[in-house]
Amino acid sequence: MEVEVSEYLWVEKYRPQTIEDTILPVALKDTFRQILENKELPNLLFTGTAGVGKTTVAKAICNELGLDYLLINGSEEGNIDTLRHKIKQFASTVSLQGGYKVVILDEADYLNPQSTQPALRGFIEEFSNNCRFIMTCNFKNRIIEPLHSRCSVVEFNVKKNDLAELCSSFMDRVIYILNTEQCGYDEPVIAELIMKHMPDWRRVLNELQRYSLSGTIDSGILVNIQEVSLNNLMTAMKEKNFKQMRQWVTDNIDVEPAALFRKIYDNMYEYVEPQSIPQLVLILADYQYKNSFVADHELNMVACCTEIMAGVNFK
Repeated sequence: MEVEVSEYLWVEKYRPQTIEDTILPVALKDTFRQILENKELPNLLFTGTAGVGKTTVAKAICNELGLDYLLINGSEEGNIDTLRHKIKQFASTVSLQGGYKVVILDEADYLNPQSTQPALRGFIEEFSNNCRFIMTCNFKNRIIEPLHSRCSVVEFNVKKNDLAELCSSFMDRVIYILNTEQCGYDEPVIAELIMKHMPDWRRVLNELQRYSLSGTIDSGILVNIQEVSLNNLMTAMKEKNFKQMRQWVTDNIDVEPAALFRKIYDNMYEYVEPQSIPQLVLILADYQYKNSFVADHELNMVACCTEIMAGVNFK
């Protein structure tokens, strides 16, 4: 029997279904409460770091307003022809529920700013009578100004004075999940993991689910996380799996980039053929130098790993 992803992955199984269930700063949650109260949905652009809840909020708003929605991932389905076909097919029909239909465009900052984003602007105008758009992005400077001007921009910023309350709420949520899943745990370990990755709640849940397979989450996971993560990266590069490699970079970009370069360098003999070591060292040195002045560290790390995939032989 086929198992639905939502039945297995904790991030889906326990995804909040309403705005009240989300873990957000009070001021931000009030913004979404106002939208629900007014029952009037503008085009929205959600911007903020990975895992903070942008997609969850977009889905919750649609659910609570009873609106049909189409979810498109910009990094996976960002081809202009695919986007045009899906949006036009969805947006050109009237909702059976009444009211607007909604296109949730996840990771919109990965859409081509020269071709796909201008086309998206045209779709927003073309279907303005019966369709609204909610776009999410990690980097708002990658979204062209004409899209900014057609949306209400909401920044998912977590301020220092909000962190304690948010972490406490998420701690309660995590303990509920672990108890429901009948997984043993040490509370100080859970607290340390939350503090390490906040406010990337998605990553915390993914890490916890991965380590729950042993039956108990204890201090051993804090020692092993970086080693396992590096192995995942090297495997992705060996298999030339760009999507998996890019996801690893996104999940680990909060780590100091210089430490990531050093981690690869220190472990290269374990993963790389001896004749490729000089090439790997040159690539790492080049991108570590560039890291000192590039504006986008994630893009620089993805470019580095892409060059390693293309030019290095793995064991």
